[in-house]
Amino acid sequence: MTEHVLRALDDFSAAIAQHVRVLVFKHSPACPISRAAREEYESFRRHNPDVPTMFVDVIADRPVARGLAELCGVRHESPQAILFEHGKPVWNASHHAITRGSLEAAWGCGC
Repeated sequence: MTEHVLRALDDFSAAIAQHVRVLVFKHSPACPISRAAREEYESFRRHNPDVPTMFVDVIADRPVARGLAELCGVRHESPQAILFEHGKPVWNASHHAITRGSLEAAWGCGC
């Protein structure tokens, strides 16, 4: 499944209207911890290509990253993964807690 890069909050609203479950990954390209979390996220995506995902670059799209936190009520962190079901956050992790295994467990892959 193609990853959606969020550039506007309207993109988020459209994606959650289209999918029952969506995984959002917020990433800072300037942070080595975020780089490691992104590698885990990308591994998750490679092994679970049918999972709808959205990506936010928190530096390039700071208003989207902050707006998403306000919209869903999950405090902004970077790196951060948030699982949405029916448009509501049901799980989130940040920093070293973002691993392929934690993402698969949250999604319920049974992998």
